[in-house]
Amino acid sequence: MSERDVTPPKGRFQLKPRVLLIVIIILVILGSVLSAFFVVDQTEQAVVLRFGQYARTVGAGLQFKMPFGIERNYNVPTQVIQNMQFGFRTERPGINTVLSNQDFPEESIMLTGDLNIVDVEWIIQYRIVDPMNWLFKVDMQNRTIRDISQSVINQLVGDRTIFDVIGQERTNIEFQAQELMNRYFTAYELGATVTTVKLQNIVPPKGEVQDAFEDVNKAVQDMERFINEGKEAYNSEIPRAQGEAAKMIQVSEGYAAERVNEARGNVARFQSVLSEYRTAQDVTRARLYIEMIEDVFAEQEGTDLIDRNLDNFIPLKNLQEQAQGGAQ
Repeated sequence: MSERDVTPPKGRFQLKPRVLLIVIIILVILGSVLSAFFVVDQTEQAVVLRFGQYARTVGAGLQFKMPFGIERNYNVPTQVIQNMQFGFRTERPGINTVLSNQDFPEESIMLTGDLNIVDVEWIIQYRIVDPMNWLFKVDMQNRTIRDISQSVINQLVGDRTIFDVIGQERTNIEFQAQELMNRYFTAYELGATVTTVKLQNIVPPKGEVQDAFEDVNKAVQDMERFINEGKEAYNSEIPRAQGEAAKMIQVSEGYAAERVNEARGNVARFQSVLSEYRTAQDVTRARLYIEMIEDVFAEQEGTDLIDRNLDNFIPLKNLQEQAQGGAQ
């Protein structure tokens, strides 16, 4: 019986050691190139670590780092405004925001300065300003921000009465809360800054207390409405009264000017008459007398003026009657 060679024939193409080495070199070069570049978004900054230690912070764009894990990059969103909610949560943000039905009393229930309980909901908005501090100076950054925010709001609410918290002190609480939070963030080297603190819903706890405070709020609103209505009436009546007063003053000033001018005219006329009187006393005296008599009897009809001795009066009357008869 004859023997046969059953060894499988060799492939047409064999991977030579030299080709394998070239492939490995290409893969190493490609891996080094791919791991040596990274992209930083416009809203980010990247912290680069070399062997686990901070090396540098780079901005947006295509950046270079040492390959093969010698340097690692951590992108941090430094231009994004982030927010946290306290006492409530948003399930679906948008134009028609949907809030969660879940309550968070451990965040929102507080004690006011006059020993009343109040339910405070608020939000904060913050931005990362130092990515290196944000990554490495504080552990559990979000938990730290929440603790600081709750502590500050509790402190500010606890320094005020419940009516101040619900009413006129809201704006002051927001301003002081932002200031205090940033002070703590700086002290802890958190690498972030608070841009906005906004109080949302502030109400007493549910039940009879809340109903009573709603009645108080309605009474306060009614009081403010009455005050506003009174101010509106005041603002409508006072200008009208001021206008009438100004009109009366102007009329009075006009009358005063008229009387003064009239008096000055009388004085000037008197001085003129006085000058004539000094020149011809008899003639001036007679003229003034006749003018005065004419003024007195100007509106009297059928009245004849005669002298005391009736000199030449009868012939004058006869002549007037004849003249009138002839005219007829």
